[in-house]
Amino acid sequence: IILINTSAMQMFVASKKKKLLLIRKKKTQNKMSEPKVGPNRPLFVLFGSSIVQLSYFLDGWGAALTGRYARKADLFVRGYSGWTSRNALQVLNKVFPQNDKIQPSLVILYFGGNDSADPDIPDSPNVPIDEYVENMRKIILHIKGLSKNTRVIMLTAPAVNEKQIIEYYGSNLGRTNERGRIYSEAGIKLAQELGLKYIDFWSALQEPSDWMDTVFWDGLHLTKEGSAIVFHKITKVIKEAEWEKMPDEFDGNQPHGLFHEKMMEGINKMMGILESRQVKSE
Repeated sequence: IILINTSAMQMFVASKKKKLLLIRKKKTQNKMSEPKVGPNRPLFVLFGSSIVQLSYFLDGWGAALTGRYARKADLFVRGYSGWTSRNALQVLNKVFPQNDKIQPSLVILYFGGNDSADPDIPDSPNVPIDEYVENMRKIILHIKGLSKNTRVIMLTAPAVNEKQIIEYYGSNLGRTNERGRIYSEAGIKLAQELGLKYIDFWSALQEPSDWMDTVFWDGLHLTKEGSAIVFHKITKVIKEAEWEKMPDEFDGNQPHGLFHEKMMEGINKMMGILESRQVKSE
């Protein structure tokens, strides 16, 4: 006579099922980490608030970077309008999982505009400056720790046109150029402390003599001209940093060279793109 312990058998079967589910889950996660389209390219991630979310809007700087590195890198946009460094820190592990097989080569990081809002306005997104700095420190160190090849460029808090904000929204939404300057300087100090590449976004937007009339469409967000400033600053940092070279994909595999050169000239002429922003056939 064979006696079967039903309870023990059920526990055994349940344990086996649990192990199988974990194996399947791990396989699925590994597949999700694999690139969907090859060959593998360096991965650039734009991570920030509305300046990032709208970076493809009005011939934006994200779109310009995608064109510039069209045969060199893949760009992912992780932009969340209205967010602060506090919000970013809460989802950091979801946006940049540490155990992913594929990690970004470059992260362009922007938070600070919303953080710098006046704390006294109703429902203010303000993050006190000391907390902002520590949040950014944690975000930067997490990203830099993803892999030995992961680089970071930080955009500081930007300038704003207060008069234009009021005209567009009916109030200044708690944003002032002076508060932006204070948060920008705090970001620069942090970047220098960490040895991080950064762009003084506050000063950069004010370089053109007519900046108040040209770089914003609502006093906060960038026009084509405003995005051109960001694009040039980012590409300059990448070039001067002398990071690893990114060759064109299938470089030299162009069977109709002269035709291709003429075609690219025509595309750039039609789009009216400045020489420094042209799509290259290199």
